[in-house]
Amino acid sequence: MSLALYTLVGIAFLVALFFGLRKLIRTYLTFRGKMLVTCPETNKPAGVEVDAGHAAIMSAMGEEDLHLKACTRWPEREDCGQECLSQIESSPENCLVRMILTDWYKDKTCVYCRKAFGEIHWHDHKPALLAPNKITVEWQEIPVEKLPRMLSTHKPVCWNCHIAETFRRAHPDLVIDRPANRSHLL
Repeated sequence: MSLALYTLVGIAFLVALFFGLRKLIRTYLTFRGKMLVTCPETNKPAGVEVDAGHAAIMSAMGEEDLHLKACTRWPEREDCGQECLSQIESSPENCLVRMILTDWYKDKTCVYCRKAFGEIHWHDHKPALLAPNKITVEWQEIPVEKLPRMLSTHKPVCWNCHIAETFRRAHPDLVIDRPANRSHLL
């Protein structure tokens, strides 16, 4: 075989590898993370996680195969037919909790400092919520299936104010309140 033929085969292999890896990565990124669906059995919110690794490998091989890795209704209903996957297949970005929250925070300001949220970096300082009982909560404290109700009853809080309020709650003897600055919360 000539050098030109080896080169051509090598280039074809690299192109196929590139497109396979690209599809694998794209599929993995699309389906990773916690998702919120409406359970077809109960018609109530349920938090699920797709097996993104399996879906990515199958997509790289040219097949689509989604199945759940976790659900908030498991282990009691682990044998369900996973009909909720149709919601994820039709619109994965609308089910992804990260995207739901990003949309909710858009055009909102922190209830304490009134600073606009702008772009949220979910790997860094995540915003929080102010509960009706005036306690701030972080997202990992909230069960996914309760997200719709909480977004209707809680207020947006930036990371800095959440940390300050957490410190205020934990160490009230070290904080001096200036009520004039917080009067809009009453």
